[in-house]
Amino acid sequence: MEGTIHTLQEYMFRTETITYILIVIALFAITFFWKFLNGRDDEE
Repeated sequence: MEGTIHTLQEYMFRTETITYILIVIALFAITFFWKFLNGRDDEE
């Protein structure tokens, strides 16, 4: 099995990588949501 985690270092690296990817996705989502909310107010 190639996807098996054998050491604590591998586990920490994998969870850290997933966390950073989720943070980047959340920052983009918050930015676009904020622009959506502000753009809606400007049209009125």
